Amino acid sequence: MFSGLIQHWGSVAEVRRLATGGATVFIAAPSIRPEDVTLGDSIAIDGVCLTATSFVDGVISFDVIPETLQRSTMGEYNVGQRVNMELSLRFGDRLGGHLVYAHVDTRVRVLDKQVEGQGFRVTLERPEKLMRYIVEKGYVAIDGISLTVASVTDTAFTIALIPETAERTTFAQRNTGSYVNLEVDPIARYACDLAASYVKSPA
Repeated sequence: MFSGLIQHWGSVAEVRRLATGGATVFIAAPSIRPEDVTLGDSIAIDGVCLTATSFVDGVISFDVIPETLQRSTMGEYNVGQRVNMELSLRFGDRLGGHLVYAHVDTRVRVLDKQVEGQGFRVTLERPEKLMRYIVEKGYVAIDGISLTVASVTDTAFTIALIPETAERTTFAQRNTGSYVNLEVDPIARYACDLAASYVKSPA
């Protein structure tokens, strides 16, 4: 479980493609201390929950299966690319964002990015199959970042990005045409699906 508050930046050190369709991804994480990571720990990379398999000389490795490569932007990773990193929550940690599973639903495209006030107004695709979970003033996680939905249309939604978020995450590098990882609010998912099941159930 994560909060969507990005704690660290990393960079892609290496991507080893496997004949079976998966990959091993190596992330250089200079700000993460070895004592903070135990092999087998969950770490969110750009909003994708991965399991640490090694931590050598400041580089953490992860096994990434085909399902994850297909649903997320990890399939297009390049060496040197910066990534958002968050260590999993511990009981007693302050929850400043929202509950994030880091189980990415899909990739979506940035449709527009405009300067607004001190920050940015960013417009993103609103996938039809996830439409009912993305509502005005609800939560989403974009590349692992906890964000509030500012407005919605039938095909898109916007977020109002504050300078702090732009500076502390990779969102400053996301421009029109970029793809990002989207996870809808899990509470919204459960509430909507439970309500739908109740309505469909026989009296």
